[in-house]
Amino acid sequence: MEAVALVILLVVVVGGLLTMASSLRVVQQFEHGIVFRFGQVQRRGQLRPGAVRTPGLTMIIPIAERMQKVNQQTVTMGVPAQEGITQDNVSVRVDAVVYFRVVDPVKAIVNVQNYGYAVSQVAQTSLRSVIGQADMQELLGEREKINLRLRGIIDEITQDPWGLLIERVEIKDVSLPEGMKRSMARQAEAERERRARIITADGEFQASKRLAAAAEIMSQDPAALQLRLLQTVVEVSAEKNSTLVMPLPVEILRFFDRAVGGGAQSGASGSGEGGEDKPGLGERLAKAEEELAKAAETPSTLESTDDVPPVIGLDEPKHKSQHGIGSTEQPPEVSGPSADQPRGISGGEGESGQS
Repeated sequence: MEAVALVILLVVVVGGLLTMASSLRVVQQFEHGIVFRFGQVQRRGQLRPGAVRTPGLTMIIPIAERMQKVNQQTVTMGVPAQEGITQDNVSVRVDAVVYFRVVDPVKAIVNVQNYGYAVSQVAQTSLRSVIGQADMQELLGEREKINLRLRGIIDEITQDPWGLLIERVEIKDVSLPEGMKRSMARQAEAERERRARIITADGEFQASKRLAAAAEIMSQDPAALQLRLLQTVVEVSAEKNSTLVMPLPVEILRFFDRAVGGGAQSGASGSGEGGEDKPGLGERLAKAEEELAKAAETPSTLESTDDVPPVIGLDEPKHKSQHGIGSTEQPPEVSGPSADQPRGISGGEGESGQS
């Protein structure tokens, strides 16, 4: 009799231990436990006390209650690439990534069957809608605005009904058609080439002004051209090369200048007798240096070429005897050589008849 009682007691103890073991649950720190008692988590429209279990060790009634754990960590979910047509009729392919987490575990379990799959489908449809409402420039250069708009659409659908919080939405990549890529590359290349040509043209224009000013100053003294020629010979001979330099004597150039411009000089001397005296070489050099210093201090602009400072001897109005027409314009402040006098290299004694 005692043996039967001992066996019964042993069975009760073992059954109690098994029941206690089956009723114990461990909830992790990043989880919440939802306890369903006879399939109910709410009673009379309100959440039943003890329906949500916090992290730690907890117990449930083995037969009457069932607990389901909900992960509250931030979930990173990639949105498959979606093809669409932008507002400016460009076919694009856009993929994104969504970061969300559960803030109300009861709604996430009761109101939606699989909240991860539901968020994925909402993100895909919302991404297609945003692509159709934006243009290509916004997709490429204003992604932050697109991200905020996409997050607002998804969060409005998922937060209150499903208890999910959309923390961040990011567009990963925007794929354009190959034809559009080639067109954009050609456009960028054409823009760079246009800017390069404008810069080159502006440099050539200013360089021509400076060269004309230098030629005007050097033409006042024949020795200046000879010194410049010797300097060029020295620069060429400084390098180790096999170049043979044969400088042309200045006298030959002076002879051809007299032969070609003799008639023009005689006419110019007659018309310039009544004019004003030509300023000296020192004065002209000082004024030229002052104008070049002002031009160096002024920054160059590509919008207009009128900002280039005037050049001595080139920007004055021509004389009536040279062009055959009258001119009423006043000469600029910087005095230059008279338009009646010939340009180029002139001899010392051969020009004594000129004013």
